[in-house]
Amino acid sequence: MAVYLLDSSVIIDILNRKRNRAAQLAQLVREGNILACCAINVAEVYAGMRPAEAEETERLLRSLAYYELTWAVARTAGRLRYHQARRGRTHSLADMMIAAVALENRLILITDNVKDFTIDGLTVYPLKEK
Repeated sequence: MAVYLLDSSVIIDILNRKRNRAAQLAQLVREGNILACCAINVAEVYAGMRPAEAEETERLLRSLAYYELTWAVARTAGRLRYHQARRGRTHSLADMMIAAVALENRLILITDNVKDFTIDGLTVYPLKEK
């Protein structure tokens, strides 16, 4: 069993019924794995949600395991962004917070934006286009 932290774009694809994401993730759950989110995901999803989507969005997000943003996560995110910038890579603080949640909690990050998460020590599960 593994715990997979979902990138916000993956959650949005599920809600918008795009790229067969729900089926791909359902397979992971059938195999006994756990899907998770964090505060950044919740904020990013709600920032783009239409009022008519509120019930389904809430149901999906509440069905996921939830990981807090802790002091250690915040510190790691800041350090990641600093080190990435020194390498000439500009990443959003939100992406670095998601990566830090995964790193600090030893989660596997599910994303379709692999280039945004080229970080030492981070395990990424890239989703395929379907």
